Amino acid sequence: MGILKIDADKCKRDGFCVRDCAAAIISLLEGDTVPEIIPDSEGFCLDCGHCVAVCPHGALSHERIPIEDSPAIADELRIGEAQALQFLRSRRSVRHFRDKTVEKDKIRKLIEGARYAPTGGNTQMVEWLVLTDKERIRNLSALTAEWLRGLARDPKIAAATPYLVKAVAAWDQGYDAVLRGAPVLIVASTPREAMNGMVDLTLALSYLDLLAPAMGLGTCWAGLLQGALQNSPAVKTALGLPENHTHHYPMMLGYPDLKYYRLPERRAPKIVFV
Repeated sequence: MGILKIDADKCKRDGFCVRDCAAAIISLLEGDTVPEIIPDSEGFCLDCGHCVAVCPHGALSHERIPIEDSPAIADELRIGEAQALQFLRSRRSVRHFRDKTVEKDKIRKLIEGARYAPTGGNTQMVEWLVLTDKERIRNLSALTAEWLRGLARDPKIAAATPYLVKAVAAWDQGYDAVLRGAPVLIVASTPREAMNGMVDLTLALSYLDLLAPAMGLGTCWAGLLQGALQNSPAVKTALGLPENHTHHYPMMLGYPDLKYYRLPERRAPKIVFV
């Protein structure tokens, strides 16, 4: 039976695991007692867990995705459409943080939740760098501000992106407009060989971003630092990412210093059905 472990007493031979196998390596032929892996095809398994998740009888387990570690979906925890829409609309970029340490257990729970984001081919190559040292975070802001200062010297760039000039001016006046004094900086990254790396880590950060408010935390995507990381070797060296991690994006994290009470409207989407 190989990597699949099937309880023959529970299996109803409905073929759901066969139909939903992303790698199409499970078969159920006439006369078979239970579904089986096609000979010599175990190496193609994506370890996605669809076979475990789709069985309504709890009959199937996987060597690397055991049913014991795959809890049943709890109906009482499902949310409706209105709840889901408010949940999505209530997410805000937080730029004012309380001077409060974020517990490592909370950070760990956020990242544990983010690991369930989809990745291309289920490669799961996203890695995490967490900075909590205030001086190190401020140094990254300082290096980014200097990189921005160099950009702002170009009149064309300054005219096209006036916020760069404002960010440098704010820094010179003692306000960190780069990382906003966030107590935590989280950086998701993937190695160069991750073909879908940038999409994978963006999805993972989005999961973390959406989970954070439920834990009393706020986030903000650190776009200015990302620009510096892409263009300034000094900034990337100061951050400390592995040299071969060419895909990356940083996110600020902390306890919000403000509370929001409304759901602001956005422009209507442009939709074309073809």
